[in-house]
Amino acid sequence: MNASNRKNIAILSFALVVVMLGFGMVIPIFPFYIERLGASGGELGLLVATAAFLEFVFAPVWGRVSDRIGRKPVLMLGMLGYGLSSLLFGLSTELWMLFGSRALSGILSSATLATAMAYVGDSTSEEDRGGGMGTLGAAMALGLILGPGVGGWLAGESLSTPFFIAAGMSLVSLVLILFLLPESLLPEARQQAEGKVRAVQFGELWRALVSPIGVLLFMVALFSFALTNFEAIFGLYALEKFGYGPERVGTILMVVAVVSTVGKAALTGPATKRWGEATVIKVSAIAGSVGFAVLLLADTYATILLATGFFILSKTLLRPAAFSLISKRATVGQGMVMGLSNSFMSLGRVAGPIWAGFIFDVNVNYPYLSGSVIMFIGFLISLVWVSQGSKETTDKRLQPAAK
Repeated sequence: MNASNRKNIAILSFALVVVMLGFGMVIPIFPFYIERLGASGGELGLLVATAAFLEFVFAPVWGRVSDRIGRKPVLMLGMLGYGLSSLLFGLSTELWMLFGSRALSGILSSATLATAMAYVGDSTSEEDRGGGMGTLGAAMALGLILGPGVGGWLAGESLSTPFFIAAGMSLVSLVLILFLLPESLLPEARQQAEGKVRAVQFGELWRALVSPIGVLLFMVALFSFALTNFEAIFGLYALEKFGYGPERVGTILMVVAVVSTVGKAALTGPATKRWGEATVIKVSAIAGSVGFAVLLLADTYATILLATGFFILSKTLLRPAAFSLISKRATVGQGMVMGLSNSFMSLGRVAGPIWAGFIFDVNVNYPYLSGSVIMFIGFLISLVWVSQGSKETTDKRLQPAAK
């Protein structure tokens, strides 16, 4: 990968860190926000799922828009809107205001995620694509897992402070994209995008599922569902089972953020080049299943740190390897395919928090037990249906049906 590509991916990675911070910061803060506003655990699950649901709806829209007008303007719009949603969240004093700001975040953050991955698909060779996707995956992990640490520490003074900082970082990212990031999609390539720009279509998702990349898309949703059983309720789990507050939860997740970020950035590229994405997916799935079980065995602060670190390492390569393999097998627009990938990931992130919150009220261990089972099911699916293969021309079935 040349120096120009490394610079561009660094700018995109910073943007994803900022966006995913918003998702990550809610883990230690939401239980206290909800308590302050007199809401229930069920409302907490719905609040976490709101942004993911709207990301699911709008990711295909932004993917196709970026296929038509280019990646850069869509990235800028996403960062501008995300900064505004963070500011509004920090200013919220009523539950409906929290839902409104999370809704705005979901609509616009989906523009950033799908378009950043499409940018990598445009600008990297197939050999380097796994590494590029891995770097973006590391940025996402840094935001999701570093976010709770930063949020927990800063929330000691005020629950709103982390979101004001996120708004400022969004502005910085917007300036970097405006002045330093070149457009990756040439004008002649944009002219190849056909069809209307629409929100998510369930018929289209079904066509994607029965296409050659359908199993991969299904597994993206399945793994996302399982992993949000960890992400959505870790703060509540630590509070209920061990009596930890936001500062201690934040410290735990700050430590494992290093494990996840370094693992994705340093291991994804070499691992996918040496063994291929299909093998990486299989190994990560079984390791993730074991990782959930290990989490349940931890009962002291030190063992919780070790167990959480092992679990995070077990899932480090999973998402970027899946996205890289999907990108390699796609023959339609990268923006469209990455938008679909994000939609399926968001489906898991919608259902996961609601499920985790519901069964957490039954037993605090059930979210992690179910996560282990789901990851193992994903491993079995990968053994039967996921192979490295080569680019499939038949996934033109992803295209809308002719009218």
